[in-house]
Amino acid sequence: MNEKKVTFVKADNPKMIEAYEKARETFKYFWRELSWEYRRIVPALNLAYVKVALTQKFNDSDEPITEHLWMNDVEFDGNNVKGVLINSPNEITNVKMGDLVEVPLFQLSDWLFAMPDAKAKGGISKIFSSASKAKTYGGFTIQAIRSEMTNQELKEHDKAWGLDFGDCNEILLAYQQKENPENLVEHPMSINMKESIIKFIKENPNEITFMDENGYTFLHREVIAGNLTSVKILLEAGADKNIKTNQGETALDFAVKLKWAHIISVLKN
Repeated sequence: MNEKKVTFVKADNPKMIEAYEKARETFKYFWRELSWEYRRIVPALNLAYVKVALTQKFNDSDEPITEHLWMNDVEFDGNNVKGVLINSPNEITNVKMGDLVEVPLFQLSDWLFAMPDAKAKGGISKIFSSASKAKTYGGFTIQAIRSEMTNQELKEHDKAWGLDFGDCNEILLAYQQKENPENLVEHPMSINMKESIIKFIKENPNEITFMDENGYTFLHREVIAGNLTSVKILLEAGADKNIKTNQGETALDFAVKLKWAHIISVLKN
């Protein structure tokens, strides 16, 4: 992404504040998609970025300066978002392009991923073709800015990005959600990979109890990503839903925090 595409808006802009809030509320869909992207042999996403608010206070008597910067190579542990900055700040000096940054989720101000639409001419093969124009998901601050553009400005903006942003009043969260509303509940790959996950667990039973250096289990990670099918498989295989991370959080704690309603009921039962 070219740095010129980054636009800063005053924090007291109601439309932008609303965009920040919606981005945080729906970030789980971004992470769900990206968690599957990291498992794909052939990548499906053209891009996957998040925007975060970073601040710096130059004098004790002054208000801190805030800039909203994009980053990629995103990771998420249910609490904090981590990534690499892909544009340079205009005012703050405590970070630079290329830095690895980690912030709590409340500092996230937008997310955006893009992938070609399988309905495009050429069918499913077009998904992996660079010739197919990618459709965007998320991008709340971008759509807020687009909503105030003229038709000519919209054309120039979208051409600069090389993406199909669609209608600024209809922001999509999940792939083909209009055609398949159930995709908002569970990612189709979670369902389609059921047999593969069952086989993996049978061949690698130690994965059920393995905890990483931060105390996260396979169950924790699948709950954070909203993968109901995987969660059910793990529970049936004997995964302990009461195990806590080093920060004292159970799988249910993450399900509640991220409002994965379809998983909360399963873990409670």
